[in-house]
Amino acid sequence: MSSIVKVSGKNQIVVPKEARESLHIKSGTKLLVMVKEGRVILVPEPDDYVKALKGLGKEVWEESAEYLKKERENW
Repeated sequence: MSSIVKVSGKNQIVVPKEARESLHIKSGTKLLVMVKEGRVILVPEPDDYVKALKGLGKEVWEESAEYLKKERENW
């Protein structure tokens, strides 16, 4: 999905309908605004940050488990 929006005189934009529906954004929804590598990312603010972050970086621990196992065997 790709849309072009215009920044208003008050520095506001309208989030396109397709994006609002896809992200379940309604009037009053708070959005997190992140800038990564010259791009703006909008995501709905989670109701529960703990649930939203649960499992984040899990692949790092899965990869390190094998390394730790080998290191412990060498003790």
